[in-house]
Amino acid sequence: MGISDRAGFDDARVAEYARSLGVPGLIDIHVHFMPDNVMRKVWAYFESAGPLIGSSWPVAYRLPEEERLELLSSFGVLRHGALNYPHRPGMAEWLNEWSAGFADSHPTSFRCATFYPEPSAERYVQRAIEDGVQLFKAHIQVGAYDPRDPHLKAVWGMLAEAGMPVVTHCGSGPTPGAFTGVGPIGEVLAANPALTMVIAHLGNPDYEEFLDLAARYANVHLDTTMTFTPFTESQAPFPPKLIPRLLELGDRILLGSDFPNIPYPYSVQIAALADLGLGDGWMRGVLYSNAKRLMGA
Repeated sequence: MGISDRAGFDDARVAEYARSLGVPGLIDIHVHFMPDNVMRKVWAYFESAGPLIGSSWPVAYRLPEEERLELLSSFGVLRHGALNYPHRPGMAEWLNEWSAGFADSHPTSFRCATFYPEPSAERYVQRAIEDGVQLFKAHIQVGAYDPRDPHLKAVWGMLAEAGMPVVTHCGSGPTPGAFTGVGPIGEVLAANPALTMVIAHLGNPDYEEFLDLAARYANVHLDTTMTFTPFTESQAPFPPKLIPRLLELGDRILLGSDFPNIPYPYSVQIAALADLGLGDGWMRGVLYSNAKRLMGA
C-alpha cells in the first residue's frame, strides 16, 4: 500500500490492512495508559504546548480509558504497552503498582514498569522483575535525569541480566534535555552491552547516531513512534539517505505510536510506514513479528 492507493485510508481500515499482510494484527510497543489524574495532567501539558513539547499538540484520543482500549482493539492491536514514567523521586513505585493492576485487568496490555534515579530504585525494579513485568519505560527527557546516575548502575545491570526490554526516550526530540542524545545512553550501553533497549521515536532527531548505536549493539531495537508522519516530518524529517538502514536493521524495528497522545489519527502512523516502500515483509516485521519475537507475545 503506497500513497497512490491509500485514498480514504483511516482508522477503520488499519486492521484490514494488517490482515492483508498476512499477520493477525498489530503489536504496538509504545502506548500509554496511566492513572486518570496523571493522564489528565499529561494531556493538559501537551495541549498547552509546554516547553518540552514546543508546539501545538492537540491530543487526538482524549477519551475515557475503556473507550481507548476499545479503539485499540478496533485497530487490530492485539498487544500493547501501557507505559508510565515519573518526573520526580517517589513516583515510580506507585506508578508500577498501578501498572501491575492495569495489566492484571487488561490482558492485551504488557505488564509494564518504570524507574527513577533514587535510593529505592534497585529494590523496586528487582521486585517488578520478580513479579513478572515484561516491559520497562525510561524517559530521560521528561525525567531530566542522567542515565549514568549511580543510583541506576545496578538497575541497568539487572535489566541487562534479565533480558528485559526498556523503551527509552533518550533522543533530543521534540526538544533537547540536559542528558538526551546518544552520548549518555551510549555510555550506559557500553557498560551493559547485553541490555535490551528500545530507542523510542527512532532517536528523533538524532536518527543516524541511534541507528549507529543499534548497529553496534545486537540487543538495541528502535520504535517508530511518530516518525515519518507529516507532524514529525515538519519538525525533524528523517533523512532519506538513512532509509536503506531501516531495511538493514529490519528485524529490530518495532511499531510504536504514542497512542493516545498523538495529534493525528492512529492510521496516519501506519500509512506513513507503508509509504516508505520497504515491502510487505518489512511491514509484517514492524507491525507484528518483531515485537512478537522480542516480547514472546
